[in-house]
Amino acid sequence: MIRGAIFDMDGLMFDSERLVYEIWQEMMDENGFNYNLEIFKKTIGLRTDKAEQYYCDLYGSSFYYKPFKQRSRETFIARVTNDGVPIKKGLFEILDYLKANSIKIAVATSTSAQTAVNIIKMAGVYDYFDAFVCGDDVKNGKPHPEVFLTAAQKLGIPPKDCVAFEDSINGIKSAYAANMMTVMVPDLLAPTEEIRPMLSFLCKDLTQAVQFLQGQNNI
Repeated sequence: MIRGAIFDMDGLMFDSERLVYEIWQEMMDENGFNYNLEIFKKTIGLRTDKAEQYYCDLYGSSFYYKPFKQRSRETFIARVTNDGVPIKKGLFEILDYLKANSIKIAVATSTSAQTAVNIIKMAGVYDYFDAFVCGDDVKNGKPHPEVFLTAAQKLGIPPKDCVAFEDSINGIKSAYAANMMTVMVPDLLAPTEEIRPMLSFLCKDLTQAVQFLQGQNNI
């Protein structure tokens, strides 16, 4: 029986990864770097330090990642402040369902706490959550299971009684390694043959994920 639900943030709850990609593409074009969507996809689900290492490996050790990251964050906040947070289909429906059935809910994201909490509050869903675990709260980023194990611990629920909702490959690996049920709602990344055996359920949006929950708990 499912007693806890743990959500990734970017690309899962919010359609934010496309906006972040657009911002990075603009910055890299302005600075003369060869950049594209496939490069950006390699950073999805990575914590900041791992993303920085990836860019430095690709563009050389002199690549100044931190100013790009800071500008990306500031530009993203400015745009969602102006235009609103792009919310994924079914988010409110699944959160309402979980609350109605007394299932505890947590966030497990690679994004920093400052940014994540700000965006979650702007989206109007902060009060749904019982716990938050962000990139700067853990030592090991996804695909290591630490972020999901920490979230389960904060909820006070064994990992085997939790379901993790993810859009990224690294996220699914992380949740699977934590011994949780896994629901993938693909965004920019399609499931690979490697992770398909790790999936408890694959769906196109969070509305379909409610059906999975109903089947698991017979509600």
